[in-house]
Amino acid sequence: MSEERPAGFAIGLGLGRLRQTLTRRLTVILQGVLVLGIALSAWLGQWQNVLVTTAIVLVTLAPVALGRQLRIEILPEFETLAVLFVFASLFLGEVYDYYERFWWWDALLHTGSGLLTGIFGFVLVHVLNEEIDVRLSMRPGFVAFFAFTFALAVGTLWEVFEFAMDGFFGLNMQKSGLVDTMWDLIVNAVGALAMALLGYRWLRQPERQSFLERWIARFVARNPHLFRRRRGGISGRRRE
Repeated sequence: MSEERPAGFAIGLGLGRLRQTLTRRLTVILQGVLVLGIALSAWLGQWQNVLVTTAIVLVTLAPVALGRQLRIEILPEFETLAVLFVFASLFLGEVYDYYERFWWWDALLHTGSGLLTGIFGFVLVHVLNEEIDVRLSMRPGFVAFFAFTFALAVGTLWEVFEFAMDGFFGLNMQKSGLVDTMWDLIVNAVGALAMALLGYRWLRQPERQSFLERWIARFVARNPHLFRRRRGGISGRRRE
């Protein structure tokens, strides 16, 4: 047994490094495609696409810049998912009209946004629950509810953004207006609910293994200064 553990640990460490390398390379590839899109649009004289794609590139750099500003080490998976979502929604969706070409594109992305913002809300409230300067002791049900409502709030703000862009710049981000907005909010809620239920099950049954547990455990390990109350890690999940 003593010989198997180091071997298994080495394999797990190697797979972890490989996973991080692949996710970082995927992020760089997506950002490279955006830069090529800028060059192609400039060659064709499509200056509006040049401006929009340049803004998209800056948005994809935001997670790393924000993490450095707040002294938070963002997991490569988080960064890649954020860049992939921006790439699919703004670059493919708006610049190359995927929303018009594929009827399911909008629903797919809003469902994914519910999942992503739900994960972010879950991690955020977990940080607050473990922070020594914020005296909170939240039950699993409330943590899941916060993640759900946080994702709904972000989805609602995005719809307000679409409405403002259509009104001020004459775009058509809302497509069919009220119907599009309501379906966007509905599928966003579905994704958020799925993420909240997954997080709730993990909090109530810590013996279950899931990607959420692995991600949060790695996030805690890389940002110990955010978790000063319980040095043992993510012990707060065991509370009833």
